[in-house]
Amino acid sequence: MAVLPGLVLALALAIAGHYLSVFIGVDLMGLPKSPISAIMMAILLGILVRNTITLPKSFDPGIRFGLVRVLRLGIVLLGIRLSLGEVGAIGLQSLPIIIGAVVAALVVVTYISKKVGLSERLGTLIAVGTSICGATAIVATAPAIGAKDDEVAYSVACITLFGVIAMLVYPFAAHYMFGGDPFAAGLFLGTSVHETAQVAGAGLVYQQYYGDPQALDVATVTKLVRNLGMLAVIPLMSIIYHRRSTEAGEAPKWWTMVPLFIVGFALMSLIRTVGDMGDMAFGFIPADTWGEIVSWTKTAAEFCLGIAMAAVGLGTSVKGLIHIGLKPLGVGLFSALLVGVVSATLISVLY
Repeated sequence: MAVLPGLVLALALAIAGHYLSVFIGVDLMGLPKSPISAIMMAILLGILVRNTITLPKSFDPGIRFGLVRVLRLGIVLLGIRLSLGEVGAIGLQSLPIIIGAVVAALVVVTYISKKVGLSERLGTLIAVGTSICGATAIVATAPAIGAKDDEVAYSVACITLFGVIAMLVYPFAAHYMFGGDPFAAGLFLGTSVHETAQVAGAGLVYQQYYGDPQALDVATVTKLVRNLGMLAVIPLMSIIYHRRSTEAGEAPKWWTMVPLFIVGFALMSLIRTVGDMGDMAFGFIPADTWGEIVSWTKTAAEFCLGIAMAAVGLGTSVKGLIHIGLKPLGVGLFSALLVGVVSATLISVLY
């Protein structure tokens, strides 16, 4: 199968990240439990391999498979961790933060990009990618505003660079800023880190360092709600550009902008909700057995996400960023910091 080489490599790096974490924290530092995140080690190993070894093209399909398919499976399986009531409560609490961050990025970043001489299309793509859901939002928005291929490539590269940095730095920043409150930290990670994969990685790093899974749960739900912002933002961008230019294309249909893994996550939450009702899950599964099923599903979710995080590292090429130029990188950095500041401020004020 075409995906095997890259997928096996991502799996090997995920496993190596686990053993390297134990080696550094337990064997070298002499601690009973390693303070080093296995997820972070897998990401860093992936980046190291990608940028020091010239991998054959045959690895690309598997790396992409890990980054897309395995990630989405992991996100779906994460739904077993929360009931529908918990998902709804987190979603409602995250809405003001999401709306504030999205509006700030769309308005301010688009304005700043004009001032520094970037095309309006490129500025919009960076703003949309930063504020909503990374490369997915960029690719979905591009045809609606008539963006060129190089503008799409530049904006995706910016999102990748600053999203990976945020994924590795923000878990510690969130823990410090919010005094160890995992709910606030999860809100921050879910609204300020760009890609769904990066949010999952940041949540896992937080969980592994600080021993609290709530941050991952809150970050995941917040990011999935944030992803749905495409339903409003992309048609809006299309309308604006159709009024200004004849180069804009047609916006995609609304149902194509709802990622199926969001639906899968909700279905798994529904299964958890129904399974927890009564003395026996679904009327025939003993409570102890149901608990084991939930536990194994959680483990499978984190295993999938571990592979996906190694794939994130393997997909991060530092060399590819050299050709972008300083202006797009500067706007990308400003956009990432703006969303982070707005998110942290709103969380501090509202919660």
